[in-house]
Amino acid sequence: MVFSSTIFSLLLGFPLGTLLVITEKNSLWEKPILNQILNGIINILRSIPFIILMILVFPLSKLIVHKTTGTTATIVPLSIAAAPFVARIIESALKEVDQGIVEASLSMGATVPQIIFKVLIPEAMPSLVMGITLTIINLIGFSAMAGAIGGGGLGNLAIRYGLYRFEKDIMFVSVGIIILLVQVIQLLGNKLAKSIDKK
Repeated sequence: MVFSSTIFSLLLGFPLGTLLVITEKNSLWEKPILNQILNGIINILRSIPFIILMILVFPLSKLIVHKTTGTTATIVPLSIAAAPFVARIIESALKEVDQGIVEASLSMGATVPQIIFKVLIPEAMPSLVMGITLTIINLIGFSAMAGAIGGGGLGNLAIRYGLYRFEKDIMFVSVGIIILLVQVIQLLGNKLAKSIDKK
């Protein structure tokens, strides 16, 4: 569930974040109106609490996966909830790239796609890895929350058995596994970001 949601949120959020950077004022492809629209959409989506968003996208989940509850159905709201977060992470990472490198690329005749894929993304890769790590950890938290309304996964296990059936050992084990997962993912993310950081 978390793996699939991460992939889909990256597929949605990566282009959004890149568009935010290149369409802003004095950027590579200045489009202020489009930039404002994208900013507005992202801000609205980020303002909706995940539990509410999950209920709001029940019809969309039904349309796509023919279910509104369960692990597969939860991938839809998880992806939609994480996509704006990913977009902001991509935006922040790409803005950290030294503008001198971008200007040098432009002076050598590089096109906008070339600057995006050969300059901005490679230069921002350590920050992007850290951001994706943060996204995965957030999705683990969201997926646990989704268990409250039948989202499946460890959160569902902890609530169904730990809370409703008073089987505290299952709840503690579920929470322990979630904590362990977060620790491992953060550790791997830190190591990967450090290994590709050329600074």
